[in-house]
Amino acid sequence: MCTSVTTKIFALLCVFLLNGTLASVQAERHSLYSIHTGLSKPVNLPGIYQFTAMGLLDGRQINYYNSKTQRMISKQQWMNDKMDQDYWEIGTQLSKSKEQWFNVNIDILMELMGHDESDLHVLQVINGCEVKMEGDKLKFSQGIRQYGYDGVDFLYFDIKASQWIAFVNAAVPIKREWNDMPHVNLNIKAYLIRLCVAWLIIVREYANEELRNASPPDVYVFANMYISDKTKLKLTCMATGFYSKDVIMTIRKNRTPVPEDEIDSTQIRPNEDGTFQQTKSVEINKDDEVDCFVSHRNSKEPIIIKWDGKCQNCPPEVVAVLFGSVIGGVLFVVILYVVVSILKKKKSTVDCPTHTSTVQMDEIPTEQDTAGGSDVSSTDYWDDVNQEYEDSRHRLAAVSTEALIQEDDL
Repeated sequence: MCTSVTTKIFALLCVFLLNGTLASVQAERHSLYSIHTGLSKPVNLPGIYQFTAMGLLDGRQINYYNSKTQRMISKQQWMNDKMDQDYWEIGTQLSKSKEQWFNVNIDILMELMGHDESDLHVLQVINGCEVKMEGDKLKFSQGIRQYGYDGVDFLYFDIKASQWIAFVNAAVPIKREWNDMPHVNLNIKAYLIRLCVAWLIIVREYANEELRNASPPDVYVFANMYISDKTKLKLTCMATGFYSKDVIMTIRKNRTPVPEDEIDSTQIRPNEDGTFQQTKSVEINKDDEVDCFVSHRNSKEPIIIKWDGKCQNCPPEVVAVLFGSVIGGVLFVVILYVVVSILKKKKSTVDCPTHTSTVQMDEIPTEQDTAGGSDVSSTDYWDDVNQEYEDSRHRLAAVSTEALIQEDDL
């Protein structure tokens, strides 16, 4: 049994939300659902209430109720504009009645499951319908009434057979009892097929006025270097701020659509303001001509954004130029060092003929120091110059190697 509070509260809700929204991803499919969530006891967590209810149109929240405020409120401005005060009063009273029903029935379920009151348990119900466009009309597609307990499916209404289906053994007694009431099941079926669809069409028409004034998607295209392979680029196309969900996004290379099996997609996700977003990514080469092609109902024509050829996290060109300058500067200093060393040694040989070849350049002797010394042969002199040159060349190689390591780390 799951003991995480947040897991219990949200696990089944996520499943319900997916059931209610995946159908609307496809063009001209719409859904209207209500979701009720009841907890076996209150919890001291912000935003979590013992009972909540919400309505979803195409996966977008349109109304909300919780056990603390005990008022149904609007979550969309057009709902406030179109629904009169009676709608909100009736919705509030129905939600209060549903809250009492949950408080009673979650205790029954806990007893059936053999659970005590020491742990937190969650009961959820999803209820609603989906429609699809046939010609110029919306037609019923499917209806759902489903119960979940602690994030696991519990009971499901088979609308075709007008019968309840139990997912767990503890639900079997309830299934038998409810299936012995065929008139109730027929009313549930009638609600899902007729009343729910009628409400969906009405509310959808209200929302369409907002849709007609909605802005087209904002589209962005950018590229990044792969961390694991710096020779490859990942191009990302992002469309955001659109509503409804029926968007078509394609990445094209040299004006040819990239196959979907080569594209990584996030699917369609909600934004905080009730609009939606989607991103798609594909591997490209630096010399590819790539664009993002987006089509949406609120845009009169497709939106095509070309990649500007820039890479966001690639080392800037100035780094390469600076690196070349550093190496060139190091080389110049070392060569200058070698030349100065040779000239100074020549000077020390002319002025101090008795000095030995082991004297360093910063230890140029005076006449007093060299008195009585032996002459340096020309062979010894050039051997010393060659050795100094070799030492300098090794120092140059060492400096260059260090610089190359730094460049690679960039």
